[in-house]
Amino acid sequence: METWFIIFITITVSLLLRALFNLLSFTSKTPSQILPPGPANFPIITNILWLRRTFSELEPILRNLHKKLGPMVTLNLLSRPTIFVSDRSLTYQALIQKGALFADRPDAPTIGKIISCNQHNINSASYGPTWRLLRRNLTAEILHPSRIKSYSHARKWVLQILLDSLMSSSKTGEPVRVLDNFQYAMFCLLVLMCFGDKLNQEEIKEIETVQRRLLLDLGGRFNILNLWPKVTRVLLQKRWKEFYKALEKQERVLVRLIRARKKGKDERSLNKNGLDDGHILAYVDTLLDLQLPEEKRKLTEKEIVSLSSEFLNGGTDTTSTALQWIMANMVKYPHVQEKLFMEIKGVVGKGEREVKEDDLQKMPYLKAVILEGLRRHPPGHFLLPHTVREDTVLGGYLVPKNATINFLVAEMGWDTKVWEDPMAFKPERFLSNNNSGEVVFDITGSREIKMMPFGVGRRICPGLALAILHLEYFVANLVFNFQWKAMDGDDVSLEEKQEFTVVMKTPLRAHIYPRKT
Repeated sequence: METWFIIFITITVSLLLRALFNLLSFTSKTPSQILPPGPANFPIITNILWLRRTFSELEPILRNLHKKLGPMVTLNLLSRPTIFVSDRSLTYQALIQKGALFADRPDAPTIGKIISCNQHNINSASYGPTWRLLRRNLTAEILHPSRIKSYSHARKWVLQILLDSLMSSSKTGEPVRVLDNFQYAMFCLLVLMCFGDKLNQEEIKEIETVQRRLLLDLGGRFNILNLWPKVTRVLLQKRWKEFYKALEKQERVLVRLIRARKKGKDERSLNKNGLDDGHILAYVDTLLDLQLPEEKRKLTEKEIVSLSSEFLNGGTDTTSTALQWIMANMVKYPHVQEKLFMEIKGVVGKGEREVKEDDLQKMPYLKAVILEGLRRHPPGHFLLPHTVREDTVLGGYLVPKNATINFLVAEMGWDTKVWEDPMAFKPERFLSNNNSGEVVFDITGSREIKMMPFGVGRRICPGLALAILHLEYFVANLVFNFQWKAMDGDDVSLEEKQEFTVVMKTPLRAHIYPRKT
């Protein structure tokens, strides 16, 4: 007992002396040599306290710290400084003006490295040849405008699935919980783009189940495995086994689809027919022959699984979350819904029951509604973390090499210096003042950052154009085909909750009524 007491006292005194030394060192340096201010840091203890908090719990703490300490704040997470930036101009300096310097990713935590095959995917790969190859492949082969257009039949197919499901639910006369419908529809669309086939509902549900289960556990019960992995592998053996079992289940489901695509591709090659009529180029097809530039090899099956999973997750939850937020505001503000319906009705031909993709370009108010939804309710309130390859200065403070730096997306879209009454839902703010009714807004932030739901700079979301198209297409058709009304006495709560994305704490439930033709 005495031995353990002496060890405890020794560790405690050492930590206090280290904290005091850090404080004295901090005050003796000039601003450009010190980190941005932050709360006191006590090694180990601080890590445990921060790791127990979700991003939704962290956000109000950061908001208060920024009010007290300024636009740059430092927290110590996983034994490294993490800097949070809430200012638009500092974000512009970092991600646009110094884009190459701030384009790298930090080393992923242990679980992240395993999931991403040692960061061999687009989101987490270091800024270099491998990342460029993977991103260029996605943008040139799948997200090029001509390729996006070729998937129009898939969007029409998924739209019909969604409308049929909502129509069936509306006949009960009960309020419809729409999020499940939105998530399933978006997932069907991404599965087709990823694997190229219209799979049956049982197969799609199987993929969705393994993806969602793993995704939820990564942000929940598996997160603690990142804290001292050598220790948790001993103390939390059961949870590590559950993690690997979940990975194996995902791999088993996705590898079957990947091998089927490879077999089809090989057969077409042997027959020398090229692409068959009706053949859909899938994302997986483009990954099969990629040659990693630094390692001089093709992707392994595990790496293709990781990239496929990234594709499915990246385009499903973000879009379905944004779709739910936008439709919640359609219900909450019937005048916005009615104005949008009248615009759609004025464009779509008489007797038509679908808003076609070519019609979308003639609907400026629709574009304004989508932009306002993304500004007011960005699916992610933080970007994926960035890091720098060398010591640099931002806002008068040191950003040290390999430190993690992140940017508060929601705060920039709610900045009162840019947006009047920022918490209100006012699509009209995006319509030009020259009476043309056009929407003129640069969502990429290349000239100035006013909002950044897709990020900005070199790591901007490659699926930006696809996401905007999906939101415009589905919102237009949902409003054109149904009238959306709040439940009796319900004021549609806009309270938030952090999951993989920032979702409605109380999922939207609404009465929906088919529009008369």
